[in-house]
Parts: sequence; structure tokens; C-alpha cells
Amino acid sequence: MLPAIGWWFDGRASLVIGSHTHVPTADARLLPKGTAYQGDAGMTGAYEGIIGFAPKAILEKFLYQTPRSMETATRDVRMCGAIVDVDEATGKARGITPIQEKLAG
Repeated sequence: MLPAIGWWFDGRASLVIGSHTHVPTADARLLPKGTAYQGDAGMTGAYEGIIGFAPKAILEKFLYQTPRSMETATRDVRMCGAIVDVDEATGKARGITPIQEKLAG
């Protein structure tokens, strides 16, 4: 659904960036009327895990379909997002650059 929202906002907003705490999508682009768009900027958190949690309990929950206590993952922490260049006079985006920076672990 997010691509539809991006197209609806094209020319009405400088940027539309989604996030669902997963990995970044490779669809960053400028839409024709000047809106910068990226479907999922990705998460800020530990990438050595499953959506931010230590893999062991998540895998057990998935495989055995039983509740598990989840522990936050702590290794390979990254920050994701995007840098958008916006023309101050028009409000239109001139460029979008996805970013992913390793922070710790």
C-alpha cells in the first residue's frame, strides 16, 4: 500500500518514507512531481537478530508455535534512514540517499 501513498503524495509532500522495522527497501527514488520516496527506511537496532530480537527464541516460537520470552539482540547495531535534499523555495525534493550506519557491536 505504501507505493500508492507515495504516488498520491507526489507533488504534495517533499518526502514519503516508510518504516516497518525491517530491512531497507531498495526503492529510493524521486517521483515525477518532486516527492522523494522510499518504501522502508529500515530499522535502527541490532541486525544480528530477527527484527531486533535474539534469534534463538524467535526461531523456537516460529518452529514450535509456542510462546517464548524474547530477548533484545545487541550485536551489529545499525541506524537506517535517508538523507533528502529539498529545494527550500519550491518544497520539491532534489535527491534522496538511503543511509545505513553501523553504530556498535
